[in-house]
Amino acid sequence: MELKATTVGGYLRELPADRRVAMARVCSMIRRSARGVRESMRYGLAFYELHGPLFALESTEKTMTLFIAEPSVVENYKDNVKGVLTDRSAICFDDLNRIPLDSLEKIVRDSVAARRERVKTTPAPTQKELLELWKITEEEAKAPPPIVRIPMGKDEEEVQQEVKVEVEVPEKPVEILRAPTFKDPAMTASSQPKNPALKKVAAPAKNPIRRRAPRKAAAAEDTTPKPKRTRRTKAKTDEE
Repeated sequence: MELKATTVGGYLRELPADRRVAMARVCSMIRRSARGVRESMRYGLAFYELHGPLFALESTEKTMTLFIAEPSVVENYKDNVKGVLTDRSAICFDDLNRIPLDSLEKIVRDSVAARRERVKTTPAPTQKELLELWKITEEEAKAPPPIVRIPMGKDEEEVQQEVKVEVEVPEKPVEILRAPTFKDPAMTASSQPKNPALKKVAAPAKNPIRRRAPRKAAAAEDTTPKPKRTRRTKAKTDEE
């Protein structure tokens, strides 16, 4: 599993649900039982320090291991707790659904008391000494660097490979002549290549636009005023 988190909270969020719940319960119990401990993430482990490293918690694919910096406390519980590894001063839990939190709380409290008594006379073990005690090498415990992947396509990622191209350099300089173009003023019409394919194709004639003749103007209406018919005119007309 690639570890990218730098805090215990971020590490827990990256774990699967079953491992996250089990490890969160143990982390919460350690913070509650060992007041004053400092929590940090190092070497892919959740470290808890009190006058130096005191506990380290590791979550693997199927197990969880609690490393304890006080071997004398581990010796006292080797017959009462299942999974005690005295040679590594650790406790390994194979069943994440059955973690004896009551026994672990007693071990944490006894370890805190043993550490406080120890620092009165001798210095606390260093991190290097504890890694040797827990049989953890720095290279194995060190979190791998994050991998930056650059997508090269829409649906897949490709890795760019370096390609070496060998270019032969001629011994003598080669003179490169510029080919004349038609726009060159030095190029005359007579020197242009007589290639019928290069001749400009005349554009096809467009169909002439037929214009309709304007309609004849309507005959002007007779605007001469007609004489009004009076009674005399009407009577004269009737006599006729």
